[in-house]
Amino acid sequence: MNYRINSFKDVLIHLAVISILALVIGYVFFDVYLPKTTNHGETITVPNLQGIAFNQLDEYLSERNLRYEVNDSTFSTEYPPLTVMKQHPKPGAQVKENRKIFLALNAKNPPKVKMPKLIDSSVKNAQLVLQSYGLELGEIRYKPDPFANAVLEQHYKGKPIEEGTQVPKGAQIDLVVGDGKGEQTFETPNLLGMDLEEAEFVAVGTGLKIGEIHYEKAPDKTPNTILRQIPPAGARSRIGEVVDLWVVEFDENNVRQNTTITTGNGESIID
Repeated sequence: MNYRINSFKDVLIHLAVISILALVIGYVFFDVYLPKTTNHGETITVPNLQGIAFNQLDEYLSERNLRYEVNDSTFSTEYPPLTVMKQHPKPGAQVKENRKIFLALNAKNPPKVKMPKLIDSSVKNAQLVLQSYGLELGEIRYKPDPFANAVLEQHYKGKPIEEGTQVPKGAQIDLVVGDGKGEQTFETPNLLGMDLEEAEFVAVGTGLKIGEIHYEKAPDKTPNTILRQIPPAGARSRIGEVVDLWVVEFDENNVRQNTTITTGNGESIID
């Protein structure tokens, strides 16, 4: 009987010892060993890699105890080829030491896109279409056409380009656009001898714009009348063209010479 009691006590003692050892081993493993080997509680802030050249990544990330892998490419005209465009995890994220950062680089050669049709659309709409295709609006050149801001031609590198032609993404497309005036011409009106106010009214009424006004002395002419005009009367002009005028300068002597007074006998004398 006493043997059995002693055997039961021995079992309990062994179980207690085993439990204590298990707790000690668990504590050492989880609270001492693992934290030291995994840097528990220690993190690294992911830097912003956008714009960094590919050949600088090794040194830049190894100094920060990080690794990288290029798993994608994209294209932008804003950055040089083979520079970082996107990254995961994002800048500012907290990661473990030796974490791998996945990167997308700017392609060395831009991808090709099909040239859209811009002819017969407005300049504003053409710009929106170009943006949607990853293309850029280049130079805008105007030519006579009755439809203002309507796209008449589309050019790439100085030559017309047809719809559907392959062009590099980011390419600049130049446009030839209507000026809204067309080829319509008319005879320039004769403004000579008119006073300035009347001449301006006639010129603007025919579609011309008043340009420079020059004043000249002309003692034998009435002040403020038109002496000369460019373009001259009868020349072919287009709507919106400018006409320059030369006007008789105001002069007291000129006025006195051209002022008449009528006497009581009905005779006219010069004052």
